[in-house]
Amino acid sequence: MAATARAERMMQQAANKTVMNGPGDSDESRIDFIRATCMARGANGIRGIARQFKIIDDDGSKSIEFSEFKKGLMDFGIHYDDPSEYRKAFDIFDADGSGSIDFDEFIRKLRPPLSKLRLNLIRKAFQKLDADNSGVLTHEDLQNVYDVRKHPKFMNGEWTKEQVLENFLKTFETKGDEDGQVTWDEFLNYYAGVSASVDNVNEKGTGKSDAYFTLMMKQAWGV
Repeated sequence: MAATARAERMMQQAANKTVMNGPGDSDESRIDFIRATCMARGANGIRGIARQFKIIDDDGSKSIEFSEFKKGLMDFGIHYDDPSEYRKAFDIFDADGSGSIDFDEFIRKLRPPLSKLRLNLIRKAFQKLDADNSGVLTHEDLQNVYDVRKHPKFMNGEWTKEQVLENFLKTFETKGDEDGQVTWDEFLNYYAGVSASVDNVNEKGTGKSDAYFTLMMKQAWGV
C-alpha cells in the first residue's frame, strides 16, 4: 500500500511551506526544517536521507561526526543561509555533547511523529508479514501473505512471482541500497512517511485522519 497521490502531493506542499519559512530559532523548528526537506521529496524522504548518511558512514560505525553531518545535509540538498545553522542543528542531535551523533537516534528524531494507534497498526502489519519472526522481511516471508496473482505484470506474463515479490520489497528499501530484505526500521520509516501524507487528507484534531490511516492499513494487511 502506497500513499495516495493526492495525500502525498498535499504533504509535499505543506513540507515545502515549512522549508520556505526557514529553520526558525528553536530546537523543534530546526528539526522540523530538516524533516520537512525530507518530506518534500515524498513519503520516502526519510529513507532517502538515511541512505545519504549510510554512504558517508564508510566504516559502518553508525556514528556521525560534525563534518560528516554537514556534508550529509548539503549532499541531500539541505542548505542554510547562515552556515552556523549546521552546528546548531548538529548540537540538537548531539544531546550528550560527545561530538558525535548516533545514526539510528538521528533517524528516529527525524521520523514524522506517530500516534500509538498508528504505530501499533504498523507493527502488527510487519509482524504479520514476518512469518519466521526473524525481524527481517524476505521473499520467503511474503510468499504466503502477498497474493501476486492480482499484480498486472504477473497477470500479463511480464513478471514472474519472484520479480513481483522483489519489486514489492523495493517499496520499503532505500533506493540504491536494496538487498531483498526489509528491516523493521525500513518498514517503519516508509509508513511514517505514509502517515504524514494521510495527516493532510483530513483536518488534524478531528480523528478522521486516524480513521483513514486505519482503513488503509486494514485494507492492505487486514490488521
